[in-house]
Amino acid sequence: MVLVIDAGNSRIKAAVFEQTSLVSQSVITDGDFYEGVKNILDTFPITDIVGAFVGKSSVAEIFSFSERVKISVIDRNFHFPFVNRYATPETLGIDRMVLVAGAVLRFPTANRLIIDAGTCITYDYVDREDIYYGGAISPGIQLRYKALNDYTANLPSLAAQIPKSITGDSTNESIHSGVVNGAVLEIDGFIDQYRIINPNIIIILTGGDAVFLANRLKNTIFANSNFLLESLNQTHQYKLQND
Repeated sequence: MVLVIDAGNSRIKAAVFEQTSLVSQSVITDGDFYEGVKNILDTFPITDIVGAFVGKSSVAEIFSFSERVKISVIDRNFHFPFVNRYATPETLGIDRMVLVAGAVLRFPTANRLIIDAGTCITYDYVDREDIYYGGAISPGIQLRYKALNDYTANLPSLAAQIPKSITGDSTNESIHSGVVNGAVLEIDGFIDQYRIINPNIIIILTGGDAVFLANRLKNTIFANSNFLLESLNQTHQYKLQND
């Protein structure tokens, strides 16, 4: 079994895979990283840990388990299954690279747009020839709510909520409409623009807010909130097959 760890900007997500089958998944708090991983290793017959570290979590902690299992950290030196045409590859987040790899391996010979709705909303485009060109980055839903509260004098701090109407009839409803409808319209707009370029493009929506957003989008998409974890596992399997 393989334990994959996605240490993102806001959460550390872990999942256990048996080949390509998801067996278990959990969220580990940053301060309990060691104990969280140890509990998983004590519960399942893990042979490999595969990690991608984006946030502030210490990569070094994972190697404390190197006597028990094989450790692989996916970084920019990894041989990914795509050609990277990003103008500043040294600044490209490893999470975005793993998502692109997962899209290439899951949907071969297709144009793909991967939308990750997490702390930020990222857009990544890779064509049918497996050439990655880049995409876009904008604030995620929680970041938009937080910014309205942090950078104004009177707007309240709110939890995400589906707006009752496009026209908010109170300050709270106006914020919900602006944040949620704004994000939905943005995502639909990006999809529309990419479909002008490639009408048959596959749209993949993932991230913590994927389920929250999926039913509100007008466009047909492949929504999978676990796509990054699955992509980490697929990237690991790809490495094993090509070593």
